[in-house]
Amino acid sequence: MKNKIIYWGATAWLALGMTSTAIVQLIPLKEEVEKTSGLLGYPAYFLTIIGVWKLLGVMAILAPKFPLLKEWAYAGFFFVMSGALFSHAAVGDAPVSYFGPSLLLILTVISWYFRPADRKLNP
Repeated sequence: MKNKIIYWGATAWLALGMTSTAIVQLIPLKEEVEKTSGLLGYPAYFLTIIGVWKLLGVMAILAPKFPLLKEWAYAGFFFVMSGALFSHAAVGDAPVSYFGPSLLLILTVISWYFRPADRKLNP
């Protein structure tokens, strides 16, 4: 029972965090585009790609069944958040900018680790 509570708590916060950041990325806010394109050097359309992938990942981890798809979603979340951390480090961002990606990375690992057997690829 404890593991189930940890799983659903982490998964709910992960889904909320990924959804909210995806929405911000899909709405071309001037400051997000400037940060991504100008400061980090990524093309502006990168925000749309990441935003769509995050929403699809959220749907995958929340949907019942589809364990292989869930594994890919967790891997994608891990890569996107670790990439965000490295991107912030590469441009020398302030320590506060590491909080969001770090939290989502930790929630990804917790959700993945505590997922119930019926949500695992090989239970």
